[in-house]
Amino acid sequence: MTRIIADISVSLDGFVTGPDPGPGNGLGTGGEALHTWAFSDDPEERRCLREGTARSGAVVLGRRLFDLVDGPGGWDDEIGYGAEEAGRPAFVVVTGSAPESVRLTGLDWTFVTTGLPDAVAAARERAEAASSRRGEDLDVVLMGGAATIASALEAGLVDVLTLHLAPVVLGAGTPLFAGGAPHTLVRTDVLPTSNATHLTYDVLEVSR
Repeated sequence: MTRIIADISVSLDGFVTGPDPGPGNGLGTGGEALHTWAFSDDPEERRCLREGTARSGAVVLGRRLFDLVDGPGGWDDEIGYGAEEAGRPAFVVVTGSAPESVRLTGLDWTFVTTGLPDAVAAARERAEAASSRRGEDLDVVLMGGAATIASALEAGLVDVLTLHLAPVVLGAGTPLFAGGAPHTLVRTDVLPTSNATHLTYDVLEVSR
């Protein structure tokens, strides 16, 4: 079964970037600490990253995040989806309009201009096709940014929420949660590693 998994690194005070994120400073000031775990040599962190990348049949991301990963200083052949794993699932971008050009032409990009639910539906189709080809269940992963994940949760589109909780207090930045309806979650896994605590929750419902 294809699940919709929201997967993101977050600080102890709830930020997914530091202050002043933007081109050339995608994670904001101090935000690199959020992803220390993804570039470490810790065997458990490597396994966590490798397994998460391997299960990704399709990935959904917002336009701002796309502009960062496709822009100068973004992904390349060695650093990409899944950090050094540089995974190559199908990528679906939620956007108001498709870009005029794409730098990372070696990756499979689909641009959806009709909203997040349609983007998730398109990603599910891609993930199910990949599952059929590989003979195993693959998932749709919402990699961010924060607004995309928050909107997906609000719309009831997320089955699983995975947070990589970094031991850092950023004080400001882009919050993962900024209002919205309460959610009922059930924790299904906790994995403490050297540079993060990896928390997995089933998302049961939106409480209104």
